[in-house]
Amino acid sequence: MSFRAATMGMAKGLGLAGWVRNLPDGGVEAVFEGEKEKVMEAIDFCMEGPPGAKVDAIELEWERSCGEAGPFSIRPDA
Repeated sequence: MSFRAATMGMAKGLGLAGWVRNLPDGGVEAVFEGEKEKVMEAIDFCMEGPPGAKVDAIELEWERSCGEAGPFSIRPDA
């Protein structure tokens, strides 16, 4: 299972809104919106990734929730 698909499944299971997409440099970008505890669970997942994933580092940027993320989805590559 791809990192994006696994992230979407996990986020939907947690009831989070947002999206995930591949970046040109081979990285993955994700936006999670929801209860802070659930977002923290999503971040913990991303630190490890699904089986077979190689996570070198993650960068976090916190913003105030605006309620505009919509149901969690996979976006086209950046």
